[in-house]
Amino acid sequence: MQIDTSMPVMVTGATGYVAGRLVERLLEEGLTVHAAVRDPDNPDKLKYLNALAERTPGEIRYFKADLLRPGSYADAMAGCSVVFHTASPFITSVKDPLKELVEPAQQGTRNVLETVNDTESVRRVVLTSSCAAIYGDNADLEDTAQGVFSEADWNTSSSLDHQAYSYSKTLAEREAWKIADAQQRWDLVTINPSLVVGPGINPNATSESFNILRQLGDGTARMGVPDIGMGVVDVREVAEAHVRAAFLPNARGRYILSGHDTSFPEIAQVLRHRFGKDYPLPKRTLPKPAVWLFGPVVNKTLTRKYVARNVNLPWRADNRRSREELGIHYRPLEESLFSFFEQVMR
Repeated sequence: MQIDTSMPVMVTGATGYVAGRLVERLLEEGLTVHAAVRDPDNPDKLKYLNALAERTPGEIRYFKADLLRPGSYADAMAGCSVVFHTASPFITSVKDPLKELVEPAQQGTRNVLETVNDTESVRRVVLTSSCAAIYGDNADLEDTAQGVFSEADWNTSSSLDHQAYSYSKTLAEREAWKIADAQQRWDLVTINPSLVVGPGINPNATSESFNILRQLGDGTARMGVPDIGMGVVDVREVAEAHVRAAFLPNARGRYILSGHDTSFPEIAQVLRHRFGKDYPLPKRTLPKPAVWLFGPVVNKTLTRKYVARNVNLPWRADNRRSREELGIHYRPLEESLFSFFEQVMR
C-alpha cells in the first residue's frame, strides 16, 4: 500500500471512538491530519489526540466544524486528498430520533459531501457507515440470498419508530451514494462495521459500545442477558480498514467489517473466563417470553417488536471482501473483549 504523505487528509468527528484509532494510524503513516471538531479550543477534548501527535511522525491540525451547518467543513477540507467522514451519533436511547439521529446522520453526510464536490483536491471519500445500513433486525437474515448478510443487502426494515439508529445510518449511506453517483471526480468507499469493541484512545468515550460492556460488568445485567445474535469487530481493525480503503487504488464499494458472529450470552461467557471472580457478569440466558413481557418495562429500546425480531435469532455476515480486498486480519474475540473490558471498567 503506497501512501502519499504530501497532501493532508481530513477526519470528521475526530474526537470519536473509531476516529481516534483512525487518526492514530494516519499519524503513524506520517500524514498531516486535518481534524474537524466542534470545539477546537477545548484542550480537555483534544488531549488524547495531542498525545498521539507527540509520539508519531504525522501532524495534526484542528478546525472548527458543525455537521448541521452547510459549508463548515470547507476550511478543514482545503487541499486534502482524502476525506474520512466518521462523525455520526451512536446512541440508542433518544427522545427525538429525527433531531438526535436522523438529521445529524443524513444532513451531516450531505453537508460534508457537498463540500467535497466543491473541493478539487479530494479524490476519495471513506464513509464510516455500519452494518445497521445492511440489516435492521436479525429476522432479516431470512430474506438474504445465501442466509448471510453481505454488502449487497440494504436495511429495509427500520424506521423512525423501530430501530431509529439503524434507520439513520441507512439514510446517511444512501445519501452518500446518491451524491457520489452524481459526479465522476472522486470515489466513495464505505466501511460497514458490526458492533465495534476494543480499547479506544479515550477511556471515557461515549460510544454505545462502552455502555454495553459496562452494563455487563457493573451488575446491571446480573440476572441474565437475552440471546441476541450480533457481529463484533475490533476498533483497530476498523481503523486499519479505513486507511486501506483510502489508499488502495482498487478499493471500491461497501465493506462489511465484522470479525466474529457472536451473541450476548457468548460475550458474557468469554468475559467470565477472565473476570468472573471480580465482576457480577451474567450467567443466565433470559427466556424470550420473559424478555418480551418485561423487556419494555426495564429498557425502552427493548420493544416487543424488537424482541420478536431479534431475540433467539442468530446473526451471520460475510466478511470476505474485507479480508480479500483490504487484507484485513481479524484478531481473536477474546483479545478484543478482554482489553476493552479492562478499559471500560477501570
